[in-house]
Amino acid sequence: MARRKVYLEPIPLDEALQKFYGALEARGLLTPLPGEVVPVEEALGRVTAKPVWASLSNPHYNAAAMDGIAVRAEDTRGASETNPVLLRAREQFHWVDTGDPILPPFNAVIMQEYLYPVSEDEIEIQAPVAPWHHVRAMGEDMVATELILLEGHILTPTDLGAIAGCGLDQVTVRRKPRVAVIPTGSELVPPATSVKPGDIIEFNSLMLAGMIQEWGGEAKRYGIVPDDFHTISATVEEAVATHDVVVINAGSSAGSEDFTAPVVKELGELLVHGIAIRPGHPVVLGIVRDTPVIGIPGYPVSTVITCDLLVKPILYRLRATAVPERPTLQATITRKVLSPLGEDEFLRVKLGKVGDKVVATPLSRGAGVIMSLVRADGIVRIPRFSEGIHPGASVTVELLRRPEEIEKTIVAIGSHDLTLDLLANLLRRQDPTLHLSSMNVGSLAGLSALKRAEAHMAGSHLLDEETGEYNLPYVERMLTGEPVVVLTLVHRDQGLILPRGNPKRINTLQDLTRQDVTFVNRQKGAGTRILLDYKLKELGIDPTKIIGYDRVEFTHLAVAAAVKAGVADVGLGILAAARALDLDFIPLLKERYDLIIPESYYRSPLLNPLLDIIASEEFKKEVEALGGYDTSDTGRVVT
Repeated sequence: MARRKVYLEPIPLDEALQKFYGALEARGLLTPLPGEVVPVEEALGRVTAKPVWASLSNPHYNAAAMDGIAVRAEDTRGASETNPVLLRAREQFHWVDTGDPILPPFNAVIMQEYLYPVSEDEIEIQAPVAPWHHVRAMGEDMVATELILLEGHILTPTDLGAIAGCGLDQVTVRRKPRVAVIPTGSELVPPATSVKPGDIIEFNSLMLAGMIQEWGGEAKRYGIVPDDFHTISATVEEAVATHDVVVINAGSSAGSEDFTAPVVKELGELLVHGIAIRPGHPVVLGIVRDTPVIGIPGYPVSTVITCDLLVKPILYRLRATAVPERPTLQATITRKVLSPLGEDEFLRVKLGKVGDKVVATPLSRGAGVIMSLVRADGIVRIPRFSEGIHPGASVTVELLRRPEEIEKTIVAIGSHDLTLDLLANLLRRQDPTLHLSSMNVGSLAGLSALKRAEAHMAGSHLLDEETGEYNLPYVERMLTGEPVVVLTLVHRDQGLILPRGNPKRINTLQDLTRQDVTFVNRQKGAGTRILLDYKLKELGIDPTKIIGYDRVEFTHLAVAAAVKAGVADVGLGILAAARALDLDFIPLLKERYDLIIPESYYRSPLLNPLLDIIASEEFKKEVEALGGYDTSDTGRVVT
């Protein structure tokens, strides 16, 4: 059978959803799944397929609510401290424990604390009780035939208790939606495989299965399917026969090895090929053998976002429950975001409350950067007819974390250093309610963030050319009139990061101008970049003679990774980054890395635990273990 050529034709998100879900509706493919009977102990999180009615009253008899004696209420009339009433055992009372049946003629319970024994068979009381005092009447909780739970209810632990309490050991719930997850790609290898260049570890199906399970579905992860039309076609044929939804991961674009759309078109009906969203526009939506088939992109961020947009609503419809809405809040965006016209963009952001406003700092927008989702606190949707967001603009953020966590987040914006990661971990270990959110944008950008009141502190290692002093001249110029504390975090070694063995024998900054040497730089405003330019000027080296001077990375680890990958022969960075990736390092100088903290936050309860950790021997010991750090001044207030 000849493969039919298909083309990627992105359409607006709303139009794509309407077209896809409209077709599913028309074929009855969004009808709630049938019920199945399961044991109560296995029903947590399941959705009731029909109402639950009490089989038995609870309690099913009149029961003592306290330890004490069962009495006839009329026998206690007139009792007082000055006129106690004497009760005789068996005839006028008998002893009961909580939960014991209260049988006629008795109709009340007196607590043990209010009894005054006179003899083995006689008790004195000093207050009367009303009928059914401290007695749980039959059906107090629920009465046989009473409605316990409605159809379409998601069962909680207390619901399970109520079901069992009314005499039932089984409950009818919706069958879980069965979802097939098919990862495709000849370049894919399983996790923990020895990888070579060109191999890509397949972890998208793990994320997809986890998301499906969170949404009440039952996911089956297929093995990796190579880029072959007939193999993918056979796998989809097998999957649609036994599943309610089929998700094909990767191969959804229109390249020579992208087979998802041709397979769907060949086997069934291709409804949509391409949605105008970022990330994730190469999406396939179709129906095969009366089964929704969704092809989602292979880049991990695209995978997660398109699954959330397209698969989640189907699963909730099949379970006959509403899609839960994430909480939202208003935040101030910290820097300019340009967005292409014609596409809805889903921007990942970090959040923190600084002063009386919540600030949102954009994360990496790359579709392949899964850490942008790991670090994200929320998503900002940029409409497709917007050109972007201006700094200081108010945005609506869909939260991925609880709002109270945002309140207890310390926002650090500025220069990158590995010790900030250690601080974040130690802070979480000491107090799980606190978070340190570190954004790596460079020293100058960090000071600017403080000026705009968008951070609690900024990491900085800015060398002033005129004075040779670190940070203080920049703080005085950029934060004039702002009371701040400059706290030394570490002194660290800066130098050349090189491949193991230094094959090109690069030893000095002068070697960067060689035509056989490729350099990787840091972004403008980074302290390392300013330091490099200072030293190049001092040595009379023209930056334009350095191949790769304009190629930039935003962290020391990213520079080291570029050298490790062979993208560059050398970069300037810290020893700890070189050591982390098993690279060579030639030290050039030692610099001071400070935390710049507005005085109001320095003295705040939010930062106190972090400052205590910085002063601790445990922190200094862990920093020293990284290599290339001197902690002799750690925690010292410079000014």
